[in-house]
Amino acid sequence: MSNFDPNAFVRGAQLTLVGANRALQNPKLFTTSHYKQAAIAVCAGLAIRVVLNIPIYAVKAILLFIGLFVSLDHETWDDAILKGFGFVSKEVLQIPFFLMMVMSNITPTLDNLFMESLQWVDQTYVQKHKSDDPTQLRAMYYPMLKMYSTHGEKQKRERRTFLDGVILFASRYGRRAAISLAVYLLTFVPKIGSFVLPAASFYTFNKSVGPVPAGIVFATGLVLPKAYVVSFLQTYFVSRSLMSQLLKPYFDRVQFTKEQKKMWFVDRSGVIFGFGVAFAIMVRVPLLGVLVYGIAQASTAYLITKITEPPSPPGDKEWVQSEVRWRNKHVLLDLPMSRLDEFNAKLMGDGKIVS
Repeated sequence: MSNFDPNAFVRGAQLTLVGANRALQNPKLFTTSHYKQAAIAVCAGLAIRVVLNIPIYAVKAILLFIGLFVSLDHETWDDAILKGFGFVSKEVLQIPFFLMMVMSNITPTLDNLFMESLQWVDQTYVQKHKSDDPTQLRAMYYPMLKMYSTHGEKQKRERRTFLDGVILFASRYGRRAAISLAVYLLTFVPKIGSFVLPAASFYTFNKSVGPVPAGIVFATGLVLPKAYVVSFLQTYFVSRSLMSQLLKPYFDRVQFTKEQKKMWFVDRSGVIFGFGVAFAIMVRVPLLGVLVYGIAQASTAYLITKITEPPSPPGDKEWVQSEVRWRNKHVLLDLPMSRLDEFNAKLMGDGKIVS
C-alpha cells in the first residue's frame, strides 16, 4: 500500500505543477527550433482531430441519409448512437492518445529536450542554493548522465524500419484496444455485467500495486456509474503508457534489466501515477495535446531529480542495482510542498538519509 498511498499520489501531482513551472522558465524551451516544433505540433493536433472525427462524420452521414426516409425529430436513439460512438472512441479505445503516441514515435526524438531540461534543473538548483555549503549540495545529474551512451538503443532503432516501428506500435495498441473493447462489451451481459469492470480493476491494480489499493478500487467500482469507472481505468492505462514514454530518455541511458525496471516502477508507482495523470488528461485536449507532451517531457527531467539518486559513472552496476528501490522515498513524501526545492536527500554510509 505504501507505494500507492494517497500521499504519494498527491506528491506526484504537486511535482507535476512544480516541474511544469520549472520547465516553462527554461529559456531554451523557446528557441527557434522549439517554435518550429510547436508549429508542427499544432498542425499535428489539427490532423489528429480530423482523423478522430472521420468515423463520427460517417455515422452522421448515414443517419442523415436515413432521415430522408424516416423522421428522427422525435427519436433519441440516433443521439444515443452518436454519444455512445464518441465515448467508445475517446474513452474505451483511446484513439486520441493512440494518434498522439504515433506522432511521438515518428517525429524526431525528444531526448534533447529532456537533457536540456535536466541541465536547466541542475542550474536552477545551484542558483537556489548558492548561499549554502557546496559540500552539502547534491551531485549534478546532467554532466554525469550525458556521459551515458544511448548507442545500443539507437542501433536497435536503426535496424528497425519506419514501417516496422509503426506496425509494432499499432499491434501493441491493437491488442490493448481489443481487450478494452471486449471488457466494455461484457458489461452489457445480464447478471454478470455489473461485476466486469470492478473485477478488471481489481486484476489490474492487484498486479501493479497490490491487493489493498485493488480492493478499494473494486469496491468503488461497484457503486460508481460505468462511464466513471471506464474513464478512471483508461486514464490509469494512459498515464502508465505516457510515463513509460516520457522516461525513455532516462532508461535509454541507465540500462536496467526487465525485472529491475519493473521493480523501479512499482516502488515509485504512486508518485509516477500522480505525476502522469494530469498530463495524460491534457495530452488528449485537441490542438494543445502535442504541445503539452513537450512540456511533460521537459517536466520529467525535474521528476527524475526527485525520485532517483544522482547517477554514478557509466558501467557502475552496483549503483544501477541500488536505484531499483527508492531509498529516499519517505524524505520526499514527508516534505511540505513549499520545501520541494530544498529537497537534498543524501544516503550516508550507515544507510541513514538526511536532508
